Amino acid sequence: MWGSDEHRLAVVELVHSGRLRRREGQLEAWRWLSELPWTTSTRRRDEIALIDSRRAELEGVLDRRWPEWRDVRARLLDAGLPITHEGWKKLQDQDRADRSGSLPSRLNSKTAAAQVGPHSKARLTAARRSALAGVELTRDGIVRLRPNTGLVLEAPGVRIDASLIAAVAGEVVLNERALDDGTRLTGVRPAATLLVENLGPYMDVAVPDDWMVVHVPGWNTVTVKPVLDQLDGTPILHFGDLDPDGVGIVNHLRASYPGLRWVVPDFWKECVPERAQKEAWPANLDSRNLPELVRELVDAGLWLEQETIILDPRLPAALVLAQRGA
Repeated sequence: MWGSDEHRLAVVELVHSGRLRRREGQLEAWRWLSELPWTTSTRRRDEIALIDSRRAELEGVLDRRWPEWRDVRARLLDAGLPITHEGWKKLQDQDRADRSGSLPSRLNSKTAAAQVGPHSKARLTAARRSALAGVELTRDGIVRLRPNTGLVLEAPGVRIDASLIAAVAGEVVLNERALDDGTRLTGVRPAATLLVENLGPYMDVAVPDDWMVVHVPGWNTVTVKPVLDQLDGTPILHFGDLDPDGVGIVNHLRASYPGLRWVVPDFWKECVPERAQKEAWPANLDSRNLPELVRELVDAGLWLEQETIILDPRLPAALVLAQRGA
């Protein structure tokens, strides 16, 4: 019990205020203290009180187990914070903010959380965000794309044919910071932009030279949006799995791009007998506006992966038909 800040602070709170409420993060300490002869129940539910005549004994236990407790209590009082675990966490946040000193103007959100919180996965509370005032937080997502012929990448002072990058790297990778700093897609606009959910189909799908292919893995659409926003007027198509996540991703994308065309060729149903997976769909799924094949899969409790037709020789023509709205 003494190795946990939550439990140690529960004992300090009892010594300081004479009372302790039962809280989720301090259940072990509360139960231990409630069973000792030093405490008694109060009229309030889930609250114990320290028997004043036993205070010195409990303070002696604290002195042996956590010698720093008096300094901790004094610091909390000086900072105007409660003698609780929440107060202690706020004090630690203040200490970390003071130690962090001058921060760069832009930081990855995980890096920032580790500067003003206990670790990189810590929640950025209002107080922690206040300590990061003036710091731009980034997720640092990336967009992987296969460029169309003639596409040009421009940044301040730089202009380069995207095909040259793809010839060396196999594709073009743009990160969030580059897009925020002004990297733009210029030159020849793609005749269509195909968004592909899974990595294999993204690399393997055959498209005309004047198309751009973009990898949009799952729900990670935040970074791809500034790319698509530069292609206003260009037809956007989506090719993904026929499963609940696939439907959700399409709906999510259409919230920003209502004209997005979902590629679900009729011949895909030929894969159902041997390649479909028996999986349940959400009971509350609204299937009224879904493509016919997807509605049939919902009724049958089946899912289809996009990899099953990625090498079908009919797929390139189906993509062109979808581009034309046919």
